[in-house]
Amino acid sequence: MEAFMLQNLFNGGREAQIQAASEMVKLSSKLRQKLVEGGVILPLITMLQSQDYESIQASLFALLTLAFGSERNKRRMVKSGVVDVLLHLLQWQEESLTELTIAALLILSSCGPNKPLIASSGAIQILVDSIPILTTTQSKLDTLTTLHNLSTWNQAIPHLVSSGLVPTLLQLLTQHSSYPIQPELADKAMALLEAVAISSERALAQAAGGIRVLVEMVEEGSPQGKEHAVGVLVLICQSSREKYRGLILMEGAMPGLLQLSIDGSWRARGLAQELLMMLRGDCDGGSRGKQWKQEMVERVMQEIDAAEGEEEEVFMGSGGSSTLRLVEEMIAKLST
Repeated sequence: MEAFMLQNLFNGGREAQIQAASEMVKLSSKLRQKLVEGGVILPLITMLQSQDYESIQASLFALLTLAFGSERNKRRMVKSGVVDVLLHLLQWQEESLTELTIAALLILSSCGPNKPLIASSGAIQILVDSIPILTTTQSKLDTLTTLHNLSTWNQAIPHLVSSGLVPTLLQLLTQHSSYPIQPELADKAMALLEAVAISSERALAQAAGGIRVLVEMVEEGSPQGKEHAVGVLVLICQSSREKYRGLILMEGAMPGLLQLSIDGSWRARGLAQELLMMLRGDCDGGSRGKQWKQEMVERVMQEIDAAEGEEEEVFMGSGGSSTLRLVEEMIAKLST
């Protein structure tokens, strides 16, 4: 069977090639690997260049099947030149082919040795440019995940920054406040922003509206999105506290940070408390002052937790809830 399929792929006509590629997805992994050893990757890549929709679709499904779960096959495909062909396919802007093409790039980018080759191929710019025009949530998610995979290769960060990724993601998140997008899409965008900020935090801080978007995410995002957002704000503040402290405070970050330090994830609570310390006026008072500030945060947080456990009628008064008053007091203390 393998010899017959290889013969059809190498020398068969259009219909024979499409049938062979389609049948490949039904084979066992052992038989598929025999086909790979027989050189099946090259004719499949040639089918991608055929300008024929059905041939391209059948080839993409076959390549996805061969790549899934096999790091060796992923490396072989990239070395065989499939990335340039896939990037060319994105210019078709046909929805179903676009989704399959991006899915293929996603799988290939998950392989460590492939990341430098993909990042250096021009893929980053093409993927970033495609984000605003992609029509499905899944294709956007796969694109962001592919870029996130590439970001784990440190030398890709300058390419990601110069591609305009940061303003593109901020625009995506700004749209999130105007009309609902899938929470996982916002979370993936925030995770990618944090990955970039670890190596290039000022690119995000200096982007128009960047700090505002992050503060809004701390207040309104999902638990995961809040964690990523406060992580980026910490990196920004650490890069130049005097420069960015005032900007973060001006965007009204304190209430969201206080709330996150109460009910966020373990990491988010720690990051929120760290940022609250950096946002306080005299952050350089030595270890004694640092200890006092930490004790103050912990004490107020304990008071807030205790207040939240009381009955609702105890909370309410002429000045609002006791929890709200504690938050306001905390803000006043940290702002002095």
